[in-house]
Amino acid sequence: MVSRTVLYGAAGAAAAGIIAALALTSGWQEPEVPVQRDPDPSIVQLMEAPAASPQVTSMLLGGAYPALGHEDAPITLVEFGDYQCHFCHQFFENTEERIVSNYVETGVVKMVFRDFTIIGPDSITAAHGARCAEEQGLFWEYHDAVYANWDGENTGWASLDGLRQYAGEAGADVGTWNGCMLTGAHHNKATASSQAARDLGIGGTPAFFVIAPNGAVLRISGAQPYDVFQSVFDDIMAVSGAQPAVAP
Repeated sequence: MVSRTVLYGAAGAAAAGIIAALALTSGWQEPEVPVQRDPDPSIVQLMEAPAASPQVTSMLLGGAYPALGHEDAPITLVEFGDYQCHFCHQFFENTEERIVSNYVETGVVKMVFRDFTIIGPDSITAAHGARCAEEQGLFWEYHDAVYANWDGENTGWASLDGLRQYAGEAGADVGTWNGCMLTGAHHNKATASSQAARDLGIGGTPAFFVIAPNGAVLRISGAQPYDVFQSVFDDIMAVSGAQPAVAP
C-alpha cells in the first residue's frame, strides 16, 4: 500500500499548526495488458481540495534550488532528500531519469529539490556544495554527479575532497567552488530547508510532495517505484484537464 496524504491549507491543525492532513491509502500496479481504469480516489480528493496555504507553499518552495523543467508545467514534484541517503540514491538510480524523460521533458512536471540533511555531517557539506554549484548555474549537474558517486551512508565518500571531485565532474570551476565552500556562506540555507522539512512533518528521506494544478498538495512517502509517480501524474492530468506546458 502506498501512503498518500492530501494536505489542506487550513491553519490551526497538524504540522506545526499550519496544515491538516487526511490520510488516504491506495495501491495500483500497471497491468500487463493496458485497460481503462478510474482515477485513484486520492487524486479525485486532491482535485476537490482547496489550494495549500501560503505557509505550506513557502515551506515547500521557499529557498528551493532552481526547478528542472518548464516553468509553466502544471504539476510540481518537490523532493526532500539527503545526498547520503540510501533510498534517495535508489530513487535517483531507478526512477528519476524516467520521470525526467516522460514528464519533465514533455512539459507535464517540473522538479524541485530541497535539502533534508539527516544522515550525518557530510550531508550538510554536500548540501552546502550544492549551493556553491548553484552559484555557477550547475545545481542539477552537481546533484547528478554526487548521486552518481554515492557509496553508502557515513562512509567518507561525501567528504569535502570527494565533493570537490564531483563538482569538477559537474563542470564547476573548482577553485571558485572551493572558495565558496570555505566561506560557509550557504549553511543557513541548508539548515532552513531541513527545518521546513520538520515543520511539514517529514521524518525521513526521501519525501515527495506533488503540487497539483489547483494548488492542492499530495504527499508521497518513501522511494516509491516509477509506476506510483506515473499513476499520480497521469490521474492528475486526466482529472484536472490540464495541458502540458508548451516547450520553449
